[in-house]
Order: sequence, then structure tokens, then C-alpha cells
Amino acid sequence: MFNLDTLCILLLFVIVIIPAKAQEYPLLYENDFEAEQGALDFEFTDPGVWKINDSLGNKSLDLIGLSNYKLPVSSPYNIAILKKVKVSNFILEARIKQTGREYPHRDLCIFFAIKDPSNYYYLHIASEADPNSHNIFLVNDEPQKAIASKTNSGIIWGDDWHQVRIEHLVKTGSIKVYFDDMENPIMEAKDDHFSFGYVGFGSFDDVGKFDNIKIWGDSFNDSPHFFR
Repeated sequence: MFNLDTLCILLLFVIVIIPAKAQEYPLLYENDFEAEQGALDFEFTDPGVWKINDSLGNKSLDLIGLSNYKLPVSSPYNIAILKKVKVSNFILEARIKQTGREYPHRDLCIFFAIKDPSNYYYLHIASEADPNSHNIFLVNDEPQKAIASKTNSGIIWGDDWHQVRIEHLVKTGSIKVYFDDMENPIMEAKDDHFSFGYVGFGSFDDVGKFDNIKIWGDSFNDSPHFFR
């Protein structure tokens, strides 16, 4: 028979091991792009450089070139914004693959808390970290500003798929980014400029693939038309 102390220990164990996504938030969105209409959930800065691609029986959303689009302030301009979901607190997971050449700023980006084309956060995942690369950035009616309090030295893209996870907790302003290792974040920041908005995917000036997107969080419903 369990005594009270044993029960408390078991409850604490359950709280610790249950992932935050299952413990706190409902699943708001998922997309593996196997359905033909998978891209219809997105609005693009330039639809001509995005396509659903089938590679060895696996479909993904692919960025295949540079967008013919100029944002109001300096920031990445290859963006696919998910127009079906607006979130505050959230956890996002996705598989990403960089398909460009290797160089220090070889990147893919994930955008979040998007309010309009001049106000949002984005994370820039790149081969090497420097003041303009591999960081969490704030775009707030002016060119992007690095805000991470912690980053690693960069990541190794290779030719493989990678798992990425983002956690944004509005109450504390906490932003954490995980890459392949879901226990130890590669980037962390605290900022309270934006408490909710849309999410998106893309790159500063590179190409790549996105797949198996899942978002858990607190939802706000709306439909943006930012890029036209």
C-alpha cells in the first residue's frame, strides 16, 4: 500500500517526465506535406520559390531559390508564414534540411510571434556563430537585433535531416531552441516585446526543406495577408 510520501514522489516523477507539450498545451497544428493541399496553409513572400517536393517517397515543403521580395526593414526575406495558427505560449517541432553550399552563414530560419512584416522574432540556425549569424533575432520596426543570452558555436548541417524544437513562454519571455539534442538548448533568450503572433519558416538567403511540423500552444485565430 502506498503511503502519502510515496504518492508525492510518484506524482513528482510524473510531472518531471511528461513533456511540456503533453502536460500544458493542446496540439494546434501538424503537417507532413503528404496531402496535395499541404502548402495551402502558408502564405509566401514569393510563391515562385516554394514547392512541395517528393524525394524517395517523402514529401516536404522546399525553398528552392531567392524570393523576389523586399521587407520594410533588413531581415530575412524568404518566408513561408503559417496563416492558420496564431499562438502565444507554444512549442514547435519540425524536421529541417539545408540543401545549399557550405559556408559560415549557411542557414535556415524559423519565425514566430509575427505581428506584421516589421515586427517578429526569428531564429537563425547556421554553421558558425558571429554577431550576425546563429542567434535569436528581434525585428522591431528596425533591422534585426541579436538577443540570445546563450548560443553554441554553430551546427553541422551535412546532408542530413535534423530535428528542431522551439519553446516560447510568454510569462517569463523565455525562448529556447533545441537542435537534434532535445535536452540541451543551443540558444536561449529572454525578451518581452511580442507575446503572440504567427509562425513561419524560411532562410535569409539560402535553400532548404521543412517537414513534419507540429505546434502545441495557446491559440489565437485569424488569417493574415502580410505579403500582398
